[in-house]
Amino acid sequence: MKIYDDKHIKNVVFVGAHNSGKTTLAETMLFEAGIIKRRGNIENKNTVSDYHEIEHEREASVFATPLHTEWRNYKINIIDTPGLDDFIGEIISSIRVSDTITTVINAKNGVEIGTEIIWNYINKYHKPTLFVVNQIDHKDANFDASFNSIKQLVGNNAIKIQYPLMVDGSQCIIDVLKMKMYKFGPEGGKPEKLAIPEDQKELANQLHNELVEKAAENDEELMELFFDKGTLNEDEMRTGIKAGMLNHDVFPVFCVSALNDMGTGRLMGFIDNVAPAAADLKPEQSVEGNEIVREKEAAPVLFVFKSIYQPNLGQITFFKVKSGEVKVNDKLINCRNGETETINQLFIMDGKNKEAVKTLTTGDIGATTKLKFTETNDTLATVEEGFTIKPIQYPDARITKAITATKVKEEEKLSESLKRLQTQDPTILVNYSNETKETLIGCQGELHLATITWALEHIYGIKVEYKRPKIQYRETIQRSATANYRHKKQSGGSGQFAQVHMKIEPWFENMPEPEGFNIRGKEEVTLDWGGKLVFYNCIVGGAIDTRYLPSVVKGILEVMESGPLTNSYARDIRVMLFDGKMHSVDSNDISFKIASAHAFKEAFLNANPRLLEPTQEISVKVPEQMVGSVMTELQSRRSMILGIETQDNYQVLKCITPAAELFGFSTILRSITQGKATFSSQFSAYQTVPTNVQKELVS
Repeated sequence: MKIYDDKHIKNVVFVGAHNSGKTTLAETMLFEAGIIKRRGNIENKNTVSDYHEIEHEREASVFATPLHTEWRNYKINIIDTPGLDDFIGEIISSIRVSDTITTVINAKNGVEIGTEIIWNYINKYHKPTLFVVNQIDHKDANFDASFNSIKQLVGNNAIKIQYPLMVDGSQCIIDVLKMKMYKFGPEGGKPEKLAIPEDQKELANQLHNELVEKAAENDEELMELFFDKGTLNEDEMRTGIKAGMLNHDVFPVFCVSALNDMGTGRLMGFIDNVAPAAADLKPEQSVEGNEIVREKEAAPVLFVFKSIYQPNLGQITFFKVKSGEVKVNDKLINCRNGETETINQLFIMDGKNKEAVKTLTTGDIGATTKLKFTETNDTLATVEEGFTIKPIQYPDARITKAITATKVKEEEKLSESLKRLQTQDPTILVNYSNETKETLIGCQGELHLATITWALEHIYGIKVEYKRPKIQYRETIQRSATANYRHKKQSGGSGQFAQVHMKIEPWFENMPEPEGFNIRGKEEVTLDWGGKLVFYNCIVGGAIDTRYLPSVVKGILEVMESGPLTNSYARDIRVMLFDGKMHSVDSNDISFKIASAHAFKEAFLNANPRLLEPTQEISVKVPEQMVGSVMTELQSRRSMILGIETQDNYQVLKCITPAAELFGFSTILRSITQGKATFSSQFSAYQTVPTNVQKELVS
């Protein structure tokens, strides 16, 4: 295969809502370029991009799939992404390594909630972006409405390059950059190039002039030319459009029918001639603050943006060459762990098909296998320090469930399999809770969870069950209480004896020191599970020897690790040990540990004990007309509404919700809003459980 330089490599990611036609567009581009001889389709399960068995089952993209094509002396690397935000990790990683984003819009629906979610990430990375309105030949297509929805999303910087037109029953596209009309036959393919019809010239000229002005705005030299000549030629317009795309100030809009191969060749020509290449982007800064020099002659630096496991190949690692060239048999250092990896093979991947190459240069995207120490987000370089690429930031999990293998003997195998899945998809969060003795799995939604279940069963051979996670409650007290306990045990020889008197109180930050006690010592214990135990030695006259005080604290902590109400951790309590007795022979550490545990437990139960529950700060973005339904659902889950903000045609509800009430919320929200609402959550604080709920939990 021909080796292209970074000026002739275009890395394009296809993003857009579910069913916008991204996979079909990618398939048609490969067909147009002659990479494939026959176009596949979703229904027949034979597209290059959607090749996984689970994608065939669901008839939808689940993974981001790298492809490539060559068109008029340019190499176009395409990454076809899923449209559902359950797989947002696949989309984000693809955006991160792309040079140009191609956002595909369904002409029947315009900009959808999925597109808006993705746009937030495009905006975050400030990536050059163009829009493609697909399915223009569908009977329900509405290009003007779709274009207006794009303008609502990105503002007036959306600019038409093309618009569709029917002429004598034939689908046509007016191109106002080239000022030509493309007329397609029923089968699509290569169009007939014609002059713009008389009845369209006024509109086409108006749009052409708008495009000229938009192109001139982004370059001072072009602006001077525009003032001198009153217009720009096509090459000058291309220069201005590219500058505007790089500044995130111009968003060209095209129209195609990917299914019927109309307009894809022209789109590929624009990607070749105008869309920014790897060489056009600003140099990247490493985590250490060094500039990653984007030069072929520089030392190689690779960024791993995706990993996937295939039974016949093992783990495939996808990377972008950020600097230099990488060759077969190169030895590179993983900047995260210092391990050396040997690049035994290099591939260009088209779905499941791989083409071996010997070299990949700056700006290109490729893959390798059999790396032992490398995961998604890692940097590989010839030197260990100074070149760590900034990692991709993934969203927090939106649903969490407890997971177990249906066969107990497969628990260890499940643990290993989950680790492997997590290295491939960082939006999967797996941890073991020592508190609840559960393995917890977090992900982006029920569909995301279904694909994890599928992978565990079909790839790793493990059947699993999910349960509602146990809530990690806390126990505390609301008033002071006093207790004493005598521990006495005699069984021949040395016995056991200890007596303690203590007072306990609720603790809070910056509270005054206790009054009425002779404080001889203070110990603050920051608890692993949050909160504190503050212990005061108030013993007078040597009633208890100081050598037994650590055992007293141990006894208290043992009770706090398994609270008297529900066996949950206790927190935020202070204890004043003010009296007691000991025996010169029978007293020992174990005796004082037992006595203090009993005394503390008794005092705790008399101090109006309360359960605390974890709460989450929730932000729900919902269309205006659906706010009432969502508000009702949130209030049914004991949510405290903090406020409502307006964002365009959406309302953002902010509230505090108990974690115990969030189970299943993601699924219900999607159901009552037809998938048009999104939410995010983060831990807020521990708050007191209502009395009726506490009674149920204690019983």
